[in-house]
Amino acid sequence: MKILMVGDVVGSPGRKILKRELPRLRRELSLGAVIVNAENCAAGSGITAALAKEIFEAGADAITLGDHVWGQKEFAGQIDSVDKLVRPVNFPAECPGKGWRIITMPTFRFAVINALGRVFMNPVDCPFKAIDRALLEIPKDIPVFVDFHAEATSEKITLGHYLDGRVTAVVGTHTHVQTSDAIILPKETAYITDLGMTGPYISSIGRDLKPVTKRFITGMPARFDVAEGPSVLEGAVIEFDPISKKASSIEAIRVREPYKCA
Repeated sequence: MKILMVGDVVGSPGRKILKRELPRLRRELSLGAVIVNAENCAAGSGITAALAKEIFEAGADAITLGDHVWGQKEFAGQIDSVDKLVRPVNFPAECPGKGWRIITMPTFRFAVINALGRVFMNPVDCPFKAIDRALLEIPKDIPVFVDFHAEATSEKITLGHYLDGRVTAVVGTHTHVQTSDAIILPKETAYITDLGMTGPYISSIGRDLKPVTKRFITGMPARFDVAEGPSVLEGAVIEFDPISKKASSIEAIRVREPYKCA
C-alpha cells in the first residue's frame, strides 16, 4: 500500500497545482490514500471549511494543519464540522478540533496524528508526551502517520527516532524546504525531516520576495503576501504493509511547473 503525504499548501497557487496534479499522481503512483498539510492554504495563513472541502474534492483523504490553524478567525467555529481534518494534538484540551483521527478507506484504515514543535515556536504542550497519549487511544492494529509541524531539524529527527517502530511514518512540515534525508529507520518507520512546499517557488518559502527582502534589509514590518508565478508540489510517497504497519520505502517527490529565465 502507498500513501502520499503532501507538504504545506500555500495560498491559491498551491491549491491550483494540487487540484491539477493530485488526480494524476493518484493514478500513476497507485496511491491508496493522500494526506495533505493545508495550514497555509488560505492566502498563506490558515484554512476555512470551504477550502478544506476544495482540498478533499481535489483528492485528499486527510488534512493536517500547524501553527497557523487559527489564521482565519472564522475557522475556530468551523473546525468541528470538518471531518478527516486534524489540528496539533498538543494544543490545550480546551481548543476545538481533534489532534488525531482514524481514516477509513475502502480496503484499509489508518490513523493521522498532527503535532507542533516547541523549539523556535510558540509555547505548546510537549509533542512527545501528547503523541504518547494519542497512541494509547489509537487501536494497535492500524498504521499511524505523524505530521510533525516543527522548525528545528534536531527536534524532528529526535521525534522520528523516538517513534521508530511505534508508528508507520513520521514526516516533518513547516519549513517549506524539502530535505534529502528520506529514510527507513532501524525499526521500519519511514522518516523525512521536511516534505517541502506546495506553492510558488520563485519566492521566500511561498511569499513575495520584495517585502521579505525589504524586511531583512531594514528590519521594518511588512505584509508578506503569497507570491505569484510557477508552483511546485512536494511531498513523499510511503510504501507500507497495512497488516504489519511497517514501512518498506519512502521516496520524496517533486512536481515543478517550468519558468522562463530572464
